[in-house]
Amino acid sequence: MLNFLRRLIERGPSWPRLLDCGDRALTVEFGNAVDPELNQRVRALDHALKGIPGIVETIPTFRSLFIEYDPFTISRDQLSKLITARLNQPEANARGNEKIIDIPVCYGGEFGPDLADVAANAGLSEAEVIERHSRNNYPIYMLGFMPGFAYLGGLDPQLNTPRLKTPRQEIPAGSVGIAGMQTGIYPLKSPGGWRLIGRTPVKVYDPSSPNPFLYAAGDVIRFRPIDAAEYRRMEALP
Repeated sequence: MLNFLRRLIERGPSWPRLLDCGDRALTVEFGNAVDPELNQRVRALDHALKGIPGIVETIPTFRSLFIEYDPFTISRDQLSKLITARLNQPEANARGNEKIIDIPVCYGGEFGPDLADVAANAGLSEAEVIERHSRNNYPIYMLGFMPGFAYLGGLDPQLNTPRLKTPRQEIPAGSVGIAGMQTGIYPLKSPGGWRLIGRTPVKVYDPSSPNPFLYAAGDVIRFRPIDAAEYRRMEALP
């Protein structure tokens, strides 16, 4: 029996797998790594389940999809069979049309106090850091941590920079930062330990709006450098 369990652990779980989350939700796991292809499968299944009666909400993550359902409308067995059928369809792995979100950023100075540190860590000039950071497309893997905080892929490996040893107690909303191989935008004023390289005047999360989120998982962010004058002009817009 012990040998069987040891072989099972060494082999690991088979993917994808369905996990019960109480009596009103399932999680579909596609793997145990942060990987663009895994995330594409998560988003494809999320898209395939839209509009199905009984599914209350879906929440995509790096590697899994959480599915809340109404058991009075669709049973657990019905939902699991539906998920399995969707996974076996060729379009379950197809890449959809990507929505590109333009994010203007004023880099450095008062808006990016850690730009010099990121440049020194990478062995680059500040201008080279800006060029590298703004030339890539960044797919949104998931939203989390706080409303509208997007976890992005696509950072240039040379810009990999450790977090601050002592986090700041307050970071302005719109700040763009780097932590390890992640880059992202702080949608709200909050504490944080990411290295701040710039700030956007765009509200990426506006709770007073009918559509409070500027983007969703599966969209792509593109950062565009602007100067301080353009930042102030855009900041003053209603």
